Amino acid sequence: MKKIFVAAFLLLFSSALFAAPGRATTDSLIVSGDLTATLPKNIVLLIGDGMGLTQISAGLYSNGNQLQLERFPVIGLHKSYAYDDLVTDSASGATAFACGVKTYNAAIGVDKDTLPVVTIAEILKKRGYKTGIVATCSMSHATPASFFAHVASRKMYEEIAAFLPESGLDIFIGGGKKYLEKRTVDNRNIITELEQKGYQVADFAAADLSQVSGKGDTKYGFFTADEEPVSKLEGRDYFMPAVETAYRFLEESSEKGFFLMVESSQIDWGGHANNSDYIISEMIEFDQVIGKVLDWAKEDGETLVIVTADHETGGYAINPGSTMEKIVPGFTTGSHTATLIPVFAFGPGAALFNGIYENSDIFHKMLKALEDASK
Repeated sequence: MKKIFVAAFLLLFSSALFAAPGRATTDSLIVSGDLTATLPKNIVLLIGDGMGLTQISAGLYSNGNQLQLERFPVIGLHKSYAYDDLVTDSASGATAFACGVKTYNAAIGVDKDTLPVVTIAEILKKRGYKTGIVATCSMSHATPASFFAHVASRKMYEEIAAFLPESGLDIFIGGGKKYLEKRTVDNRNIITELEQKGYQVADFAAADLSQVSGKGDTKYGFFTADEEPVSKLEGRDYFMPAVETAYRFLEESSEKGFFLMVESSQIDWGGHANNSDYIISEMIEFDQVIGKVLDWAKEDGETLVIVTADHETGGYAINPGSTMEKIVPGFTTGSHTATLIPVFAFGPGAALFNGIYENSDIFHKMLKALEDASK
């Protein structure tokens, strides 16, 4: 009876989200097929930081009543709460995805007792997979950090950056270069240490992403800002090419497969600022990136694509008086909320992400999909 209720709820949830009157749907927008026909070689996990159902809805209405997210055949919900708080933060939420444990707010890759917990990127690296991260924030920010670092507090930006040389990541693209070379906690130059580990390191001022190649054993680090990257509204234009560069790089350099985490970081920042236009611009750009990944994954046929968020930010609402052309927003907070968070899945292994489950289960479901593939 419980399974029937969950299935019915998710059917109503997806219908309410995507079946509004007047929706400009085309057959080509929807991707269907046997969800269990094959098993994945690669996983791309896309995280929209702060992206709740209203953020998705506002993006959809502001984008001609259509999003690439409508292409996903599987939709689930995760419970985002932290070990010590019903309302999670990005550090605890990302650690749940990366390590499979509930932990305290502010924790980066450590459990409730501050003990390091191995990340999915570290596990897969040891198994011969290639790994990468792309983010529209600094590499030392909470979400990307949780996939390669292990520190007690998300505010330890320089300590987080020091994990990069030993992280095993094959490619990373994000901001925060200053935490590697303009350090206050020590005299180390993490850029030099990366180069000694075989990385090619470049930044927005001296190189172009088009120069990146995954041929050979080269590892690559590209910094998009000295501190935090600017927003889409302020002119950021690298997100799409960065993501495409990353999955092409990993595809070219990997024989066994790869894991790529992509974060649209600033949906969250728009929520904290209670700025609806900021949220919508970041949401629409993220959706465009999702579409690009889906197009590639559909052609590839061996990639599991997952889209979710760590939490919702702002208590964002679409108020009476709103139209498709103009959202009348409302906010209940400048912080996060504890609402359930949607999970979208496409490709081999997608069926694992149906239902309602803990945020930490996403880690276990990803590993299960790859472990089933290796049997």
